Amino acid sequence: MRRLLIIWSVIGAVVLGAFGITVLALNSTVYSASGFVLSYLDALGRRDAVGALEIAGDIHLAEDDQDASRQLLAASAISIPEKVSVLADVATESGTHRITVGYEIDGARNQSTYEIKPGTNMLGVFSGWSFVTAPVAVMHVSVLGDARFTANGTDLVSPTPNAPAPYLVFTPSNFVLDHVSNFLEANDVTVTATEPGASIPTAVDVRANEKFVAAVQEEVDRALDECTTQQVLQPTGCAFGQAIRNRIVTTPAWSIASYPAVTIERGANLQWKMPVTTGAAHLVVDIRSIYDGSVSTFDEDVPFQVSYTITLLSDTEVVISPAA
Repeated sequence: MRRLLIIWSVIGAVVLGAFGITVLALNSTVYSASGFVLSYLDALGRRDAVGALEIAGDIHLAEDDQDASRQLLAASAISIPEKVSVLADVATESGTHRITVGYEIDGARNQSTYEIKPGTNMLGVFSGWSFVTAPVAVMHVSVLGDARFTANGTDLVSPTPNAPAPYLVFTPSNFVLDHVSNFLEANDVTVTATEPGASIPTAVDVRANEKFVAAVQEEVDRALDECTTQQVLQPTGCAFGQAIRNRIVTTPAWSIASYPAVTIERGANLQWKMPVTTGAAHLVVDIRSIYDGSVSTFDEDVPFQVSYTITLLSDTEVVISPAA
């Protein structure tokens, strides 16, 4: 019996020793400060947004960013970090660690530094950690000219078009922002977020495309053509007219000699505008002199200027109205 007790004691000591060695090994790797950061990056690499947010912990935002959108924290918007490696693990006297990791996103090499603090041990033996600053940044996106934009293919609508709107993003992240619609376009804007807690301003500069210009040109030409059907010297609601002091003998006949070439600029309140542009109408009318009764023909171009406010009713319909 004594011999059996000794054997079991030895076995227990071996098991406890093996367990202790395992705990030490895991605490220096998987459950280490750097292992904690790598587990977060691994979640991003798997596009596990829920897991990444769980590891990220509480997200504390500045007062102005309390309503920041979380739409870009979705799995579909995550940038996958590849070739991840720990570049540095610096411990401080307070027990925190500054972990610097290198990685590639979209083929570009970059690095981020995370500050980690000790947390509650798991099962009483495995080291627990948490981020001092949650591994997210705030991207402030100003969409100029429209409310719609895309980020890494995710369709979004800014709640404050023409002004910055905050969006939470994981760090690291690499976003391509753009806008493409039937009448509008924007150059791609690339935004890289590497620093936890950073505030990143950016803008999507939406502009009229050739199709928009052509549609407005058609509307402007149509409006001017309708004006030429009025057989009077001063067509009502039209940009052109001609004052004649003598008596007219024939019905005035208008035509457009040169249509104003449309250009489009951003206006206020998601409207667009055609700035003041010059065109020319042509008037033919016979007139009788009030002095000697002679008859002559007025056959001249009449210059005029137009400016319009342009409203997009849909992706296929535009409405123009004379600018005030």
